[in-house]
Amino acid sequence: MRPVGGREMLGKVGHAALTLLSLLLLWQEAAAIEVPLDLKQPPTIIKQSVKDYIVDPRDNTIIIECEAKGNPVPKFSWRRNGRLFTIGKDPRVTMRKRSGTLEVGFRSGGRPEDYEGEYQCFASNDLGVALSNKILLRVSKAPLWPKEVLAPVPVTEGSPLVLPCNPPPGLPPPLIFWMDSNMTPILQDRRVSMGLNGDLYFANVLVQDAHSDYSCNARFNFTYTIQQKNPFNLKVQTSRKVAETPPSFLSPEGSGSSKMVLRDEQLLLECIAAGLPTPSIKWFKRGGDLPAQKVKFENFNKTLKILSVSEEDAGEYVCMADNRLGSIRHSIDVQVKAAPYWLDKPTNLVLAPEENGRLVCRANGNPKPNIQWLMNGEPINKITETPASANREVLGDTIMFRGVQIGSSAVYQCNASNQHGYLLANAFVSVLDMAPRMLGPKNQLIKVIMNNRTFLNCPFFGSPLPELRWFKNGQGSGLDGGQYRAHINGTLEIKRARKEDEGIYTCVANNMLGKAENQVQLEVKEPTRIIQAPTHQSVLRGSKASFHCKVVSDPSLPTKVTWTKDGERLDLGWRLKKDEESLTIPSVTENDEGIYTCTVKSEIDQDSASARLTVLEDAFLNPSVFSALPPDRPDPPIDLDLSDPSARSVRLTWIPGNERRSPVTEFLVQFEENHWEPGRWQDLSSFPGDLNSVILQLAPNVNYQFRVIAINSVGRSQPSQPSPRYKTTAAPPDAIPRDLRGWGSDKDNMEITWEPLRDLEKNGPNLQYNVWWRRKDSGDNWTNVTTSESKHVVRYTETYVPYEMKIQARNELGSGPESNIVIGYSGEDKPADSPTELRVSKVSSTRANIHWKPVDLSSVQGEFKEYRLYYWREASLVPGVVVSKEKMTTGFYTTVPEPSGILKDLVPYSKYKMFMVVANSRYESLPSNNVEFTTAEDVPDAPRFFRINRRSLDTLYLEWGKPLEPNGILVGYQLAYQRVNGSRLGPQQIETFRPNETDFVLRLPDRNARYKFNLSALTKVGKGEVYAEESPHFTNEENFTDATDVVELTDATLSPVFSPTPTPLPPTTIPPTTISITTPTPPPTPPPTPPPTTPPTTTTTTTTEATTPSTVPVLVTTKRVDQNVLVTPRREIWNLTVVPDSYYANVNWSHNFPADSKFVLEVTLDSNKTVTVEEVKQPPVNLKALIAGEKYHLRVYSQELNSVSSKSVTFKTKAAHIDQVDIATQGWFIGLMCAIALIILILLIVCFIKRSRGGKYPIRDKKDLPLDPVDQKDQDGSFDYHSDEDNKPLQGSQTSLDGNVKESDDSLVDYGEGGDGQFNEDGSFIGQYTVKKDKDETEGNESSEATSPVNAIYSLA
Repeated sequence: MRPVGGREMLGKVGHAALTLLSLLLLWQEAAAIEVPLDLKQPPTIIKQSVKDYIVDPRDNTIIIECEAKGNPVPKFSWRRNGRLFTIGKDPRVTMRKRSGTLEVGFRSGGRPEDYEGEYQCFASNDLGVALSNKILLRVSKAPLWPKEVLAPVPVTEGSPLVLPCNPPPGLPPPLIFWMDSNMTPILQDRRVSMGLNGDLYFANVLVQDAHSDYSCNARFNFTYTIQQKNPFNLKVQTSRKVAETPPSFLSPEGSGSSKMVLRDEQLLLECIAAGLPTPSIKWFKRGGDLPAQKVKFENFNKTLKILSVSEEDAGEYVCMADNRLGSIRHSIDVQVKAAPYWLDKPTNLVLAPEENGRLVCRANGNPKPNIQWLMNGEPINKITETPASANREVLGDTIMFRGVQIGSSAVYQCNASNQHGYLLANAFVSVLDMAPRMLGPKNQLIKVIMNNRTFLNCPFFGSPLPELRWFKNGQGSGLDGGQYRAHINGTLEIKRARKEDEGIYTCVANNMLGKAENQVQLEVKEPTRIIQAPTHQSVLRGSKASFHCKVVSDPSLPTKVTWTKDGERLDLGWRLKKDEESLTIPSVTENDEGIYTCTVKSEIDQDSASARLTVLEDAFLNPSVFSALPPDRPDPPIDLDLSDPSARSVRLTWIPGNERRSPVTEFLVQFEENHWEPGRWQDLSSFPGDLNSVILQLAPNVNYQFRVIAINSVGRSQPSQPSPRYKTTAAPPDAIPRDLRGWGSDKDNMEITWEPLRDLEKNGPNLQYNVWWRRKDSGDNWTNVTTSESKHVVRYTETYVPYEMKIQARNELGSGPESNIVIGYSGEDKPADSPTELRVSKVSSTRANIHWKPVDLSSVQGEFKEYRLYYWREASLVPGVVVSKEKMTTGFYTTVPEPSGILKDLVPYSKYKMFMVVANSRYESLPSNNVEFTTAEDVPDAPRFFRINRRSLDTLYLEWGKPLEPNGILVGYQLAYQRVNGSRLGPQQIETFRPNETDFVLRLPDRNARYKFNLSALTKVGKGEVYAEESPHFTNEENFTDATDVVELTDATLSPVFSPTPTPLPPTTIPPTTISITTPTPPPTPPPTPPPTTPPTTTTTTTTEATTPSTVPVLVTTKRVDQNVLVTPRREIWNLTVVPDSYYANVNWSHNFPADSKFVLEVTLDSNKTVTVEEVKQPPVNLKALIAGEKYHLRVYSQELNSVSSKSVTFKTKAAHIDQVDIATQGWFIGLMCAIALIILILLIVCFIKRSRGGKYPIRDKKDLPLDPVDQKDQDGSFDYHSDEDNKPLQGSQTSLDGNVKESDDSLVDYGEGGDGQFNEDGSFIGQYTVKKDKDETEGNESSEATSPVNAIYSLA
């Protein structure tokens, strides 16, 4: 598998630097062209506090922000409640130096409440006065609940009930919730729920509701305090029968009400009903459907919520409550009003003397806002007339300036207001007379990595506003179009830097007063890459370990390779040896174990790769220790313990389990949390196998529990038992919402979308998003909204204008970091103009030159994508040929005044039609004029097929088909053939045929003659593509009538004789091809050929199996007639097979790559879709580190040609098993069995000797044994130990001379085998010898009595 750590094509440092540079340039592009601060200019407010400013009374200092820039440096003053605020008179109030920010301190006393009021900042210099918004300063309040004694609340079972909360009014309002005395939330459902006003509603009361601790709580988020109301004591009076009741509304009351909400705010409508059974709530909207994309239902359908209200959400909403006894309705009339919002915010204006200009201030709202203009903070209609005022004219929301003069600079304010709010914007008019000047450094050298997006910056200024153009290497016209894009702020964007983009770029700014220029030298470098990464190694202690790290980079960029171990820089010292491509560790010890990372850096990028070194003990490879049992998966860790808790981390300690004869190389810590995805275990972090106590980095506001998995070379252990739970405290978000985008779904809006934070990134409750936007290059203040959704729609925009956007996540604990500025665009509209005067010129057989008159790019009303040409083949000029009239398209991206293009891959001798449109990202314009043209006649395609049949011993029958595309009027066919004798060719002979002749019989001079044929069709233009074939060589001359060699065309791979280059055919005209060549002896069955994946431009053909006799499939590329036929195999991989075991699989495949080729195994674990890859050489391959009982998907592809791949194979590993030792091969077992066999043999011999003597064996005086009732006692006091089995012959006994079997009464059944008998450790036989014997039978067959081996031994004694 690949080494851990992965490769970073652009390393962390280099990639971060390039990203930062790109973002800075984009920010500069987005910002308006500003007046340099070394030039005189009016003030501009750049920072101010929010309009509604609530402060914490516990803070020692209140800060009211006001920052401005200008030249001369602005002076600041404040007004409080409309009157001048003299700062010097109040010792607690100070103003920061070179700033207007106020600081009010309370360390020495004072009350913040004394400074509540409305503040406004004024920044002024000699050229004008700028104003801040009016900042309403208020102190947060968390008042106490009034003291009250609450009497018990009696209620009848089944009746409705409302427990009032009436929280004290706070600033901002508190968050209300109900709890009991154990601080457990009151369970809410369809029957019991809290209303928007904080009251607790019971649709009907049950007996189990009787509690004495219903307590309303108010949480004041600003001061982080919670206040609790005295608890309610609810007493439920029961009755024998509870009557059911129809629905009635608890809130709101009556049948109708009204609600007013402001645009972009949140709409909350509530209906809470009483009744038994508990009513269900449904919502409707009169005159239309509820907006499904915006509406959410909460509080068990009792609350309807629309997050961002717009005008179309106004109307009558109806809620219906019903149960089985009836239903009632309540209507809510919703009116949507709007505070003012910008349509066109005024921006700074820089004019030259005698120039004209205008300031525009357009805003909308409901009611429609009133527009008021101010100049330098004073109403413009109250300013005394001056000569400068004669040059301006106020026309409602616009101020026109005509022929401005030096000295008429000022700051103008636009105030748009209605009863719901106001907007205030500053925009200065600066009158300057200045030649162009460059603001950036001179002659910069910029180095970039190939194929990266690149920005060349050229900041400039001048008045009148200069025109800026870019040139490359001092030649040609201005760069704008294609992969270049010139931005209004002077930045040149190169969409994808290539080597040919290197050179010196010159930016030139011109106006009537002069010009200025600057140069930027661009160098495009190859990326720095690690092409041979270090791999994991397990080495024996005391041996040598080597890690390879081979690097390629741009020759002109010096690189430095560094090695780190476990994230820390590696001190090479005297032991470790490092050269350009490797690191060598001689005589490794346990201290050398760890993760080694190779990092290569250049000045503009970097790459890195890592691998682990595992040090093995000597005993690991000692056969005497490890031969008996192979390695196995380790046992799970035990005794998990948590310690050292902190806000975002905790220490986890465990005891490792048995390693099972393979060292543990890694511990995987997993976690489960019980809020977002309870029961789902997720990977948290991995740690080296020599650790058992680690610090875990955690996310806030998550209730964790952990488990640990040990990993060795065989696989993973079972998970450990879970640890105790540990909950982290909440915190503001750390993450920035990803994938911030702005795009228009309509021509007058922009949808701002982003990817919401993941559950574990929220860090606390009540997650919301702050979204800011403003029109790009306008210098406007940011407009913002706070929402809990993942989308916000900006409405009433102009068509396709750029906007700057940024976003920030926040929760109840605070705000997270802001994102970088992203550029989005409002919606596109249909292009207003269409291309005109479409025409063709220089029409050949396969291409035509296209010309048209372009459109004005401003009429595209969107991002200009291309001029799109629609064309189709109307008909073939060859009679009888049917064509497809399917429309095809091709695009031309050009912005030159007289555009043209080349239409390629046309079919010769055909009639075409076409028209053109201009396209943006979403729409196409109306079509241009239609144009018809015809292509010229050309040489034909190759014949459709070419068959060679041998119908007799001395003739060949040749048959062919007409070309699929004749490309003209066929005039005949030409067949050129030569006799083949080994590697020599005979003289060429040529036959010609009429167009309607498609066969030919060739007589052979002898039956073994073989020929090479070249067949082509003819038009008046010349000879077409050649079809080359050799006559088959037949191994069985008697079966010649079945020997057919079929050749069919699929691809344009055969070159025409007289054409310098083959004419490519459209994909729709390419028929299937089968090329087969017979061989003298039948070869092995060829492998199945995978489906062809040839792109349209490739010139290879696909082969299939031929008919009898056996043929070898080859890939044939036919050149011109006077050239050899090339046999070039196409690279393929087939016949992928997998033989799986529990923890590994044997993989094999077939291929036709060179012997030194490398392949990649791509393994996908089906359960979690984890993909791992492993680079290998030639098959077969042993695929290791698999998980038992899991399903996998495997494919093999070429490392050099990634597109050449096998088919995917699915396999499943065997279930886990415990490897057992074959006991039959162990020495101790063999010895024991031999001893037992020897003892049995001795016993059998003794028995045989005793039997030959006959008689009975007294044992009573040998051993005092208790008598068994079934024992038979003889007269002499002896016992008979015969059984019924004594009369059976012994297995293996020999036959007597008369043919009868000689009976053997010696049976192991008598000795207890198969019963209770068993062997002692020394091999002796023990057991009970209770047998039954008929006395008469015994006396009649004494010579056949069985002898007890125990008695025999006693007798010998």
